[in-house]
Amino acid sequence: MPELPEVEVVRRGLVSWVRGRTIEAVEVVDPRSIRRHALGTEDFIGNLQGATVGDVVRRGKFLWMPLLDTGAGAPAGTRDSAGLPQVALMAHLGMSGQLLMQGRDVPDEKHLKVRLRLSPRDGMPDQLRFVDQRIFGGLFVTDLVPTDDGGPGGLAESPLPLIAGEAAHIARDPLDPAFSFDLFYRRLRKRKTGLKRALLDQGLVSGIGNIYADEALWRARLHYARPTDTLRRAEAERVIAEARQVMLDALAAGGTSFDSLYVNVNGASGYFDRSLNAYGREGLECKRCAAAGVSSVMKREQFMNRSSYTCPACQPRPRNGRW
Repeated sequence: MPELPEVEVVRRGLVSWVRGRTIEAVEVVDPRSIRRHALGTEDFIGNLQGATVGDVVRRGKFLWMPLLDTGAGAPAGTRDSAGLPQVALMAHLGMSGQLLMQGRDVPDEKHLKVRLRLSPRDGMPDQLRFVDQRIFGGLFVTDLVPTDDGGPGGLAESPLPLIAGEAAHIARDPLDPAFSFDLFYRRLRKRKTGLKRALLDQGLVSGIGNIYADEALWRARLHYARPTDTLRRAEAERVIAEARQVMLDALAAGGTSFDSLYVNVNGASGYFDRSLNAYGREGLECKRCAAAGVSSVMKREQFMNRSSYTCPACQPRPRNGRW
């Protein structure tokens, strides 16, 4: 499943292609991909057709496009009395969802699910296509609600204090300029759990998935089972700083692609998997220890029906680690 850097790669790509363009026509090829839109196909199309994409916003792994009206013929109620958008097109990528910008001359993909035809713009393709082989993802129209802290809903070109209803329950992510370490640390110290479980808790900090949690913990020299109520402030600052940096590094490489189904809006895969230090390196020597002349082999352990990868030398398991 795409993690935060992969979704941010898609967001950045979409912004330059769709922001400010009007959705002129909508084709639902497979209704299963809009099953989260409870009012059905006609309502889905009616909300989109004639609306203008105001921006592309991300919080954690959630991605949405606020919709603005375009005057006569636009769906009713797409702006409030202050001129702010009230609804958004939400995109859930699931395991294999792709948002691709393509021209009408490009043949349809085998797993095309939804097609949006956009208003013309010089030199740009006019179709936004949602492709999904495994059909775990989907598109739906949702309400925008005020953020609980009055800050921006998420990372965007023109941030607004609005958030898609389905994302309102999750915390800010480390790449969000409004992320508060003080709030994160206060909440963290109240938890009695293991550090990696806390990093994966979207109500505490969003967007850190299994791969990047392992990478951040390796960089911070902390074991995933470290009890959160024993974590010193400097250690918590270090792991969040490393989580932020590893995701920025992944962004620079276009994301981490273990599955050929993950691509950005231009159809290109990311390459950060070639730079991983922990995840998937069971049985291989620890790069940091090897550089220091120490022989240590990376270890894989079961964790929450997944896997955790650590170095037993530079990430020793705490004596009181229970997770």
